[in-house]
Amino acid sequence: MNYYHLSILVHRQAIKYGRKTAIKYRSPEEKKWKNISWKKFSDYIMKTAWAMAEMGIKEGDKIAVYSQNTPQYLFADFASYANRCVSVPIYATSSPTQIEYIVNDANVHTLFAGEQFQYNNAFKVQQKSSVLEKIIVFDKKVKFHPEDTTSIYFDDFIATGENSNAEVMVRVRMKARKDDDVACIMYTSGTTGEPKGVVLPHSCFLQVFRIHDMRLTMTSDKDLSMNFLPLAHIFERAWTCYAIHKGMTIAINQDAKEIQKSIKQVKPTIMCSVPRFWEKVYAGVHDKVSSSKGIMKWLFTDAIKTGKKYNLDYKNKNLRAPLGTRVKFFLYDNTIFRVLKMVVGIEKGNIFPCAGAPLSDAIIEFLQSVNIPIIIGYGLTETTATVSFYPEKEFVIDSVGTLMPEVEVRIDESNNEILVKGKTVMREYYNKPEETAKTFTEDGFFRTGDAGRIENGVLYLTERIKDLAKTANGKYIAPQAIETRVMEDKFVDMIAVIADERKFVSALIVPDYKALMEYAEAHNIQYNKVEDLFSNVDILRMLDARIELLQANFAPYEKIKKYRLLAEPFTMGGGELTNTLKIKRRCVAEKYKDIIDKMYKE
Repeated sequence: MNYYHLSILVHRQAIKYGRKTAIKYRSPEEKKWKNISWKKFSDYIMKTAWAMAEMGIKEGDKIAVYSQNTPQYLFADFASYANRCVSVPIYATSSPTQIEYIVNDANVHTLFAGEQFQYNNAFKVQQKSSVLEKIIVFDKKVKFHPEDTTSIYFDDFIATGENSNAEVMVRVRMKARKDDDVACIMYTSGTTGEPKGVVLPHSCFLQVFRIHDMRLTMTSDKDLSMNFLPLAHIFERAWTCYAIHKGMTIAINQDAKEIQKSIKQVKPTIMCSVPRFWEKVYAGVHDKVSSSKGIMKWLFTDAIKTGKKYNLDYKNKNLRAPLGTRVKFFLYDNTIFRVLKMVVGIEKGNIFPCAGAPLSDAIIEFLQSVNIPIIIGYGLTETTATVSFYPEKEFVIDSVGTLMPEVEVRIDESNNEILVKGKTVMREYYNKPEETAKTFTEDGFFRTGDAGRIENGVLYLTERIKDLAKTANGKYIAPQAIETRVMEDKFVDMIAVIADERKFVSALIVPDYKALMEYAEAHNIQYNKVEDLFSNVDILRMLDARIELLQANFAPYEKIKKYRLLAEPFTMGGGELTNTLKIKRRCVAEKYKDIIDKMYKE
């Protein structure tokens, strides 16, 4: 297997695959999916690279991409690599303040913007910036500000580079490539402070290709990978590069709200996701099973029981299941399980990697039981994603899988922190030498900030050290563990556990408003608006019982004693969520201080 530098990767694949489809895409306005061949993919990248050179972009310049996922995003990224420039991805949901911080910190002169929202924010930053000089806009429908005299549409931009001088300059730069050139600076979401720019050289991605080839022997160029998570997320970025390395077709979902429709249309064999997607799938199916009656309820229950027995009790342990179990599983897999997967659009599933936050053991067990090939993993931006993930067989459900080849992991004896060393670990935090020094041990191991343990090469996470809360009684609480468990419930959409310096554990819960209203109507509970249900005795008794049951395995001091229901969800715009949908605990505590204080006074 050849391992190509990102500056030439697509072009080598274009020679190999030619007219085969590399990218499928459908913009929100279009009903039909369109195809881009490997040759066209290569051509677009080169035209973009030539335009960059023609515009005066130099080697080492930082090129920001502030957009939702689009084919043009990939063109700009790989054109940056061709010019030996550094890609700086920015989440499409980022605010002007966040953009300004990244632009100034990384010294970004050129920014590619996606749609009107991104252009408006970027132009607002440019108006008062001494750094940002040029905005190039992907969407031709974007209306430029009347005072904007420098921005240009992407299609017009790439037309400027078709001349011999630009072509020669790019060819020279591509030949001068080095593995230790910086590929990208990925800014962390900043849950506990200001964002940090994670510097990842090309060598990190080349190592990603090597070690994933050792583990993912079931993947091939016949796979179709759905590009769902933002390309500013290291999980999706590293995976997309790996998919290109393998020659997979990549289907780009441009609007996160359309993902369920896109999956049904494209039927991907692979899709990276965070737990929230599978929590929704589980809640939907679990509700369907619970509401079934008679023979259908028995069939659903028996099918799940049979799937668990076959997949987890036998297949996962490398054992041959009894004939009766094999026959029943075959029948259920081709009827009930197939229909279930067709409803979601994943009936052709090969593997579905999932990481970014904990996923409940009960949900993992359920997905495996209905023959959905979920693969749980663990990684960070600083480790170019994967540190560990489930093997094909003999995986342990309450773990995050077995360690990747050539990735060294050890546990700090003082606080059980997971320490990582290897060729996929970042070079440094950009412009932050003191932060870089603090995050590495003297012998070069990266401090992850997560606590865990290793048993027989299997990695287990116990808590996020920075998230640990200490109650007023001196007890340490791991909020994520409680949140993950309670999130299994169909009535809970979001939850933030409160415990730090408090005398007991409480929570702010964003209920699933639709499920709550459906319950009220089914039980003849009168209300005018959904907020009326938040103080209804019958609703609260029902929720109390469900939350108590979900916490059965927690120690008494870990259990939620009080909670409040919120009429508005946590959002990125509101400041409660990061761009990767993680809770900003400090922001939540500040924003809802009055509600929290009142809980503890009652």
